[in-house]
Amino acid sequence: MRIHILGTRGFPSSYGGFETLVRHLAPELVQRGHEVTVFDREPVRRPAGRVRVIDGVRVYSSPGLSGTASSTLSHGLTSSVVTAVERPNVALVMNVANGFWLPALRARGVPVVLNVDGIEWERDKWSATGKRVFRAAARATARWADTLIADSEAIADRWLTEFDRDSIFVPYGGDVPGGLPGPERVTGLGLTPGGYALIVARLVPENNVSTMLEAAKRTGAPVVVVGSGSGELEQQVRAQHDPPRVHALGHVADQELLSALWAHCGVYLHGHSVGGTNPALVQAMGLGAPVLALDTPFNAEVLDDDDMLVPLEPEVIARRAGALLASAETRAGAARWGRRRVAEVYNWAAVCDGYEAVLRKTARDADSDSRSRFV
Repeated sequence: MRIHILGTRGFPSSYGGFETLVRHLAPELVQRGHEVTVFDREPVRRPAGRVRVIDGVRVYSSPGLSGTASSTLSHGLTSSVVTAVERPNVALVMNVANGFWLPALRARGVPVVLNVDGIEWERDKWSATGKRVFRAAARATARWADTLIADSEAIADRWLTEFDRDSIFVPYGGDVPGGLPGPERVTGLGLTPGGYALIVARLVPENNVSTMLEAAKRTGAPVVVVGSGSGELEQQVRAQHDPPRVHALGHVADQELLSALWAHCGVYLHGHSVGGTNPALVQAMGLGAPVLALDTPFNAEVLDDDDMLVPLEPEVIARRAGALLASAETRAGAARWGRRRVAEVYNWAAVCDGYEAVLRKTARDADSDSRSRFV
């Protein structure tokens, strides 16, 4: 098949969940004999329209406006125009914001598989106008997409309830490395393996970083916060940077350091409240981080263990985190559980199999419908 992938920041990239997914999926589809185009959202550094081939993947730089509010919509529009002109067998579209452009693809006979991601219109980081835009885009997605993919059963339930649309469940993937990174990067920060609490999240309200940080500080152990954002919340977190007690590292692009922090933490506190299968949670589990996650349907589905879920109450979180930090045996058991869970349910091979099957069926069904109109 000829497959176009729209709605990410490009390839190869590990900036976010969609980008990590495409970094695994696109070259795997190429290895399986498909022709894959991924659209690049970085025209400032790469001229619009420039086509490159990386690991067998055709990477197309399409033009768009810069800025958080306009980037997704503008790049989605130009990518959709190119896709409509080139007419691949099927398009894989990420992010419901691109639902507005699906009629153009439908008009050109391009079948669409769309990954709905999380519940964007409930994220506090968006303004009231932004939430309305995402909600309208979701309605357009429900109307025009041929097939929906949800990376969480709970997300699929929301789409069925709110938009009367079925979704196919294909989970997000994670790695379970055969050997874990050594502790040198951690000790280099003055941290003791197994002796610190870790928070990895974008600094936006729905990730509850402030509450998790308050709870972690109550344990008396050092706390590491990885993540960036904007506005008052980021200023609040940065203001608490006070090694060796609190290490506010900001955005960490060094994947080796981030992996080492997860692999050797005493507890990983995951406060994300909106979204489906969270990439950071799966990655933490695959690296053996002992996890305490906010009790939401999404996190509960991934963990499948009530002992790893906590309410949004600092005193309860602190007590549970302290117990993990105090017991190497409990931490080891949690690490084994997480790695096994990722290997069995969230492995990338199964994820790629799922996407290929959905793409193939959607393309085949569209082709059959097209032929039937001429019979």
